[in-house]
Amino acid sequence: MRRKRRKWMALVLALVSGGAAGYLALGYMNRPLSPRSASANAMAHIVVASRDLPMGTVLGPEDVKQIEWPAVDVPPGYAGNADEVMGRGLITSVSANEPLMTTKLADKDAGGGLPIVIPEGMRAVSVKVDEVIGVAGFVLPGTRVDVLVTLTPAGDREEAATRVILQNVQALASGQTIQRNANGEPQTATVITLLVTPEQAEMLTLGATEGRIQLALRNTLDMAEVETDGVKAATLVRMEAPPQPAARSNARAPRRPSGGNSVITYNGAERTVTTF
Repeated sequence: MRRKRRKWMALVLALVSGGAAGYLALGYMNRPLSPRSASANAMAHIVVASRDLPMGTVLGPEDVKQIEWPAVDVPPGYAGNADEVMGRGLITSVSANEPLMTTKLADKDAGGGLPIVIPEGMRAVSVKVDEVIGVAGFVLPGTRVDVLVTLTPAGDREEAATRVILQNVQALASGQTIQRNANGEPQTATVITLLVTPEQAEMLTLGATEGRIQLALRNTLDMAEVETDGVKAATLVRMEAPPQPAARSNARAPRRPSGGNSVITYNGAERTVTTF
C-alpha cells in the first residue's frame, strides 16, 4: 500500500514539473523581443552596383540596384536610395553588388570621365609616345613609371645626357582609355596621360619640348626612389688614342759578307765575324 502511494506521488510530481516547464517555455516564446535583439535582426536598404563598373562611369538607372542589408553591418557613407547616386561619376572602379559609398562618387555636377579621378592639387599631363617610349604598350592606366629625359645641348652629341627627372608617377590613361582590362594586355596608344604635381608638370613639359623622354615601367609595389647622377654620351664609350707605331732605329744590321762561310763570335760586348 505504501509502495503504491509513493508511485502516485512520483507521478503527480512529474506532471506538475512538466506543466511548469511548459508554461515557462510558452511564456518565453510569447514575450516581446528586447530592443537589442530586434536591432540585431533589423534590415536596411542600400544601393549597390548592378554590374562591374569602370572608373569614370556616370551612374544611370541600369547601373544600380537596391538590396536589403543587415542594419548592424551597413558600411559608413552608404547610399540608401538610388536617387542619391544618379548622375554622379565613379572616381574608382566597383564590382557587381558592391555598395556605392560617397567616398567612391564624385560630386553631383562634376560629371564623369578623366577629370573626376584627378585628386585635388594634382594635374594630368599627356605626353606623346610610341611603342618604345610606351614600353611596348604595357604602360596602362594604374601602372607606375619613371620618366627619363635625354638632352643634347647645342647639337653637341658628346655632351648629350640622360637623367631620371620623375619617379613613381602614376599613369592615368592610355590613349583615351582610363581603365585597363583584367588581363593587363598591352595597348597601342599615341599618348600617355600621367598624374603629376604642378612642379612635375613643368619638368615633364620642358623635357618633352627640349629633348626626348622615355618611360621606364616600375613594379607597382616598388615605391623606393633612387638617386642617380645621370649619364653623358662621352662616358658611355671612352675614346682612346690609337697606338703609336714603334720607333724605327737608324742603326743598320751588319751586312753579311757575300760568299763563303762566316762564324760570329762574341767576347763580352765585342762582336767578331770570321769568314773563310
